[in-house]
Amino acid sequence: MLRTADIQKLPHHFLPSNFELTQWESLEPYFKALVDREITDKTSLEKWMQDLSELEAFISEDACWRQIKMTCDTTDASLEAAFTFFCMEIQPKIQPYADALNKKLIQCSFTSSLDQNEYFTYLRSVKKSIDLFREQNIPLQAELSVLQQQYGTIAGRMTITVDDKEYTLQQAAQFLESEDRSKREEVYIKIQERRLQDKQAMHDLFTSLIQKRHQVALNAGFQNYRDYKFVELGRFDYNKEDCYQFHEAIKLHVLPIIDKIYARKKNKLGLTTLKPWDTEAEPTGTKPLRPFTDGKDLYNKSVTCFEQIDPFFADCLKKMDALKHFDLESRQGKAPGGYNCPLAESGAPFIFMNAAGQMGDVTTMVHEVGHAIHSFLAHPLPLSGFKEYPMEIAEVASMSMELFTMNHWQAFFDNDEDLKRAQEHQLERTITIFPWIAIIDKFQHWVYENPNHTIEERTQEWTKITKEFSTNSIDYSGLDVYRAIGWQRQLHLFEVPFYYIEYGIAQLGAIGMWMQYQKNPSLALENYMNALSLGGTRTLPDLYKTAGISFDFSSAYVKSLMDFTNEALEKLYQ
Repeated sequence: MLRTADIQKLPHHFLPSNFELTQWESLEPYFKALVDREITDKTSLEKWMQDLSELEAFISEDACWRQIKMTCDTTDASLEAAFTFFCMEIQPKIQPYADALNKKLIQCSFTSSLDQNEYFTYLRSVKKSIDLFREQNIPLQAELSVLQQQYGTIAGRMTITVDDKEYTLQQAAQFLESEDRSKREEVYIKIQERRLQDKQAMHDLFTSLIQKRHQVALNAGFQNYRDYKFVELGRFDYNKEDCYQFHEAIKLHVLPIIDKIYARKKNKLGLTTLKPWDTEAEPTGTKPLRPFTDGKDLYNKSVTCFEQIDPFFADCLKKMDALKHFDLESRQGKAPGGYNCPLAESGAPFIFMNAAGQMGDVTTMVHEVGHAIHSFLAHPLPLSGFKEYPMEIAEVASMSMELFTMNHWQAFFDNDEDLKRAQEHQLERTITIFPWIAIIDKFQHWVYENPNHTIEERTQEWTKITKEFSTNSIDYSGLDVYRAIGWQRQLHLFEVPFYYIEYGIAQLGAIGMWMQYQKNPSLALENYMNALSLGGTRTLPDLYKTAGISFDFSSAYVKSLMDFTNEALEKLYQ
């Protein structure tokens, strides 16, 4: 199938072509028109849905740009004000109309004549939104939208000084790869001490978020926010018991492999004990991998890499670059983390990250490019709602790309030894990420099942869960005060609650995709793109099936995937 990255911004047919969102009064008439419009047959229903989709896409992209601009520069108060204005003045006024429009669609007598295969997941999601909507939650959700962004503001201010030069925490992480162990320890401690300075601010922010989220759940008739959020996230195909099964499978089949990985690292470094500042290091005389110099170099080398896999992928990057949809380098005043932001009208998304010249940045880049490819492939779908795909397939798109690209990283490395080290790093990370996913997920279950806990109880439970999934190979003695706030570095807890186990489920899917790719690259890529092209128009099990993988996180399946990955890693070690 011929695929093109030359997608165009969706034209306006319902809204004026040059429409700008500056105040609610200019937007409201379009909602009123849709609420009041008479639907007389299937054709007029489809036209009504297209106009609603256009309105949704416009609003979504407007909100996305406000967030993008604010995260690119957290020091500009006007950018934060523009985002806050949307959250407090626009979004709350949209919600009652959105509910009315959802009900109009579901109650319409012609809705049953729509193709149920094509519309099943979309209508299921609309019904879910109707079930969850509560008028009294509108102001709470607006407050939460603004409050969640405070995490980026607090974290974006964090810097440390190393050798008389100021670095963001993301930039400073490069020193943890130094061959000088005393330098690694010095920087590790400085990073942790800097986090400690804002410990209380992070605790207070999280407590406030928990209380407001719990109230949202109670208002909607749920016992706790976990149960509410599972419904809101559209987790139709698995439940909390499946999450618990996943946690246990990680303990059983992943931790023993991680013990071996770190035992090997300790021996390789010639250490009697492995400390947390040693895990990214190489033996004396081995320089840290520096796969690129700056954001432009990272982009250029990524294009070269993706051209080898499929020219379509490289074309997607070129389209984004032409639109200036990249902000790649870490700098002061920039929010932490990395993301791909789909732009519902433009089609070509925006990639934001904090690159500092490390191997991990290459992984982040190809990960976010996987998300971007998903955006491109789903863009031709006729309705905005069709493009709202589940996170569990979205992360398969990104994590598969981390593994697909591994054999094509020559663009970043000019000798085989560095390439092999990079591949080892990637496969080790593929395995070692699982316990952290389980820790964050299990912690969230406890937090929201016990919303009135004290900070002391929170710390005790976090410490207990962390130890439950920790390897015995790393010596954390004397570092308990830092470990006790380890959760504060995970922005998902603050900004996108319960969105984390998706990474674990998807990592299993990605390993399954990679197994396919090892056997038949062209078939695997075709399955991958076919699945992503469906957007959210199929159930999760069906999307996974189209991709040629199983939607399964049972103990036996986890074991089979871990055995495969470990075997590949052992071959690299030889």
